[in-house]
Amino acid sequence: MTMQRLLKMLRDRADDVAILMLSALFLSFVVQITWRYVFNYPLGWTLELCLTLWLWTVFWGAAFCLSNDEHVRFDMLYLLVSAKMRRLFAGISAAVIIVAMLASWEGTWGFVSFLTIKKSGTLRIPLAYVFSIYLAFMVATVVAYGWRLQRILRGELDDAAGADGEGGR
Repeated sequence: MTMQRLLKMLRDRADDVAILMLSALFLSFVVQITWRYVFNYPLGWTLELCLTLWLWTVFWGAAFCLSNDEHVRFDMLYLLVSAKMRRLFAGISAAVIIVAMLASWEGTWGFVSFLTIKKSGTLRIPLAYVFSIYLAFMVATVVAYGWRLQRILRGELDDAAGADGEGGR
């Protein structure tokens, strides 16, 4: 199996996980609405499950499902400069993101570890489990931007048209 096929297969499975989380979120939401407005008996666990699944879906999707060009960008200046300057901007941006994530790793790890002593209000899930997805997001972001920075430094990304060559799947 080639590296491209393996990456596509992994991304497809990550998409499957995101779909499952969104489906569970939607079902929980429907249960919440039904019990609140039909039976006049609100269920606290459905709200907590919706919030937790939303948190996980956002960070999971950002880390494993979206390619670089699918994220929101503020690129008005970027699109006005030459391709050489774009590569410089892209390289600096990637380096800053990597440094920021690595610099905040210890504090984030400490906070998530601290949360093992606290549990969520209704489901009684350790909050460390709830917020551990952010650690996975950080690792995936560092790996993705490390790979991107390496490609920028080797001149493999073509930013001449404003695209970075990493679009689509």
